[in-house]
Amino acid sequence: MKAIAIDAYGPVDRLTLRELPTPPVGPDTVLVRVRTAGVNPVDGKVREGALAALLPSHFPLVPGWDAAGVVEAVGPAVAGFAVGDEVIGYVRRDDVQHGTYAELVPAPERCLADKPVQASWAEAGGLPLAGLTAYQALQLARTGAGDTVLVHGASGGVGHLAVQLAKALGAGRVIGTASEANHDFVRSLGAEPVSYGDGLLDRVRAVAPDGVDVALDLFGGDALDVSAELLARPARLISTADPEHVTRLGGSYVFVKPSTADLSVLAGLVDAGRLTVHVARTFPLDEAAEAQRLVAAGHVRGKVVLEV
Repeated sequence: MKAIAIDAYGPVDRLTLRELPTPPVGPDTVLVRVRTAGVNPVDGKVREGALAALLPSHFPLVPGWDAAGVVEAVGPAVAGFAVGDEVIGYVRRDDVQHGTYAELVPAPERCLADKPVQASWAEAGGLPLAGLTAYQALQLARTGAGDTVLVHGASGGVGHLAVQLAKALGAGRVIGTASEANHDFVRSLGAEPVSYGDGLLDRVRAVAPDGVDVALDLFGGDALDVSAELLARPARLISTADPEHVTRLGGSYVFVKPSTADLSVLAGLVDAGRLTVHVARTFPLDEAAEAQRLVAAGHVRGKVVLEV
């Protein structure tokens, strides 16, 4: 199969297209022929070796945890999927080697769900990791009817889905931080935009004098301190970026987990027209390095996706 891989941790130019053997299919594993693969900031961290102490890694290493594709084969213990099924997956295994920047990826059954019918392949490939991150964070904060929710980075991959999911969970208001250039986009998602940076606390208080009920942080640092000032209950502060800081403030850290049930909820919301994945740009597989560079720059509106 064709795949993007690295032979050692390092800079983005170590990503190369090559031929690799077809990966093994375990008893509870589904072999997926990948149509699209979402590109996420964590992919660059994997390439750099930042997660090497947390997850065992093996070379050659194929990065990528997001996939949409068609089932090619199933292990003998797989009950929920059959050859030919169209699926989406957050394919995070217990080690890092067989990623989704490839024509074929072996996915544990627990990582997959049926592809939303109404999503394009590009939209489906961009949904799993970002969608699960937003959904699991908002669920942990017990987001519900009437809540005012603050989403930091509301125009990005996770953020633009979090805005929509907060509304789907019943939030009365969503306030989203974004650059001025992305304010109209944030409004189109159903949120009230405020500019990030110095003075953020005052700007949020200007539109929400009583503070907020839930805050979702995707960056760490000052955004967490501002959120803590605005919340009545620190336990409803959730961060995907800074576990030590958010814990000191009384909130919780989220590291997204594979979940067929949660992916199915997201797919259902897409098919019901309540959740849309905005695809900023697609790249062919052999331009994976360029895709990672774009994501690392930090100014993407929505998702970047590889077409395999």
